[in-house]
Amino acid sequence: MAEKKTNKNSQIIATGRRKKSIARVRLFPGTGKCTVNGREMGEYLQRDTLLLVARQPFEITETGDKYDAIIRVVGGGISGQAGAICHGLARALVKANETFKKELKDAGLLTRDPRMKERKKYGLKKARKAPQFSKR
Repeated sequence: MAEKKTNKNSQIIATGRRKKSIARVRLFPGTGKCTVNGREMGEYLQRDTLLLVARQPFEITETGDKYDAIIRVVGGGISGQAGAICHGLARALVKANETFKKELKDAGLLTRDPRMKERKKYGLKKARKAPQFSKR
């Protein structure tokens, strides 16, 4: 992803992924305002645990009040979307400042989580759940 220049501020663009979710993150120098799909991050991610997951890169690098983020996230459920936002923010922060790379990598935020949903098998109700056994 290339760094783009706007009229007076530079913006950093990065992509984050988790399960079936994809988050496109635009990072600007600012005051710490984060919007997800046009809503405040706290309003979009209503559970506190998901909000903590999504804001983890800012907490680790202590840059919560230095950058504004505009995030578009599609696909998957709310938990996967929070993970995708976290991954995208971490990648954008590394593009903004290379010195954050070691901290974020040590915390495991730059690695894309490869775990995906297991496919359903025939004869079963879900991936591993079998129908109830009946002797007669």
